[in-house]
Amino acid sequence: MQAFDEGKIFLDKISREIKIEPQDWMPEQYRKTLIRQMSQHAHSEIVGMLPEGNWITRAPSLKRKAILIAKVQDEAGHGLYLYSAAETLNITREEMIGQLHAGKAKYSSIFNYPTLTWADIGAIGWLVDGAAIMNQVPLCRCSYGPYARAMIRICKEESFHQRQGFDILFTLSNGTGAQKKMAQDAINRWWWPSIMMFGPNDDASPHTKQSMDWKIKRFTNDELRQKFIDVCAEQVKVLRLTLPDEKLKWNDERKHYDFGDIDWEEFRNVVNGNGPCNKERMDARIRAHKEGEWVREAAAAHAEKIKLRQQKAVA
Repeated sequence: MQAFDEGKIFLDKISREIKIEPQDWMPEQYRKTLIRQMSQHAHSEIVGMLPEGNWITRAPSLKRKAILIAKVQDEAGHGLYLYSAAETLNITREEMIGQLHAGKAKYSSIFNYPTLTWADIGAIGWLVDGAAIMNQVPLCRCSYGPYARAMIRICKEESFHQRQGFDILFTLSNGTGAQKKMAQDAINRWWWPSIMMFGPNDDASPHTKQSMDWKIKRFTNDELRQKFIDVCAEQVKVLRLTLPDEKLKWNDERKHYDFGDIDWEEFRNVVNGNGPCNKERMDARIRAHKEGEWVREAAAAHAEKIKLRQQKAVA
């Protein structure tokens, strides 16, 4: 009877838009769904530092270097916010990172593509961060309080990341012929992986319906993908460049852009670890984690010293 009453209270809160907090009763599957999504989100922010980090020293000006450093630092912060939020669900950060390193947890497939030119940093900002914003703004209204609150600051910072990327592409598209060609090449390579970021089509997405019912998600994968394509199809006109889709065309009846078929075989290959940079990304993360072990140990030892001093002072 008690479990029934708790379940009823939980669903009542969901229906009334009252946030579920860590101390509240929640179905075990709700908790597991949040852990899966939040840890994947946190891992994506941390792994997402890698494609851009190797361009910090090669950015074309001191200003661009400083901006890119700030962006990469933001992404590290986002990962920490999200790990902290996920820890409220009775899972430790060490467990989540262990799952990532063991291949049991995933991160966004987009970060398994290489950054070949400076224009790629612009394409990541405009397209990848743009897709992230489209996904993440609705999460500010997620039914789980800690996740929703973490997303507010993250989305504000992501909006600057998108502008930074668009500014890079705008500068290149108004530069020399070679610069414009480089910008177009980057868009050609990042467009399709970006629209895959929204996940599989709704009829092939096993988690969407339940996440919608629990108000973890507010829109389906296909709804968000369509909104993103509609926005980018207009923004690319400002760049005087094109999106690599011959079927992209405004549909006056639907009031949306029609678009071509997505290569879901490529998506599955990358998700399953067979992308261009999957091994490189995971090797880099595991190596960094091992090399940073002494820092974690030193911080823990220092915290223990402070605790002992405080205990002696009280005694």
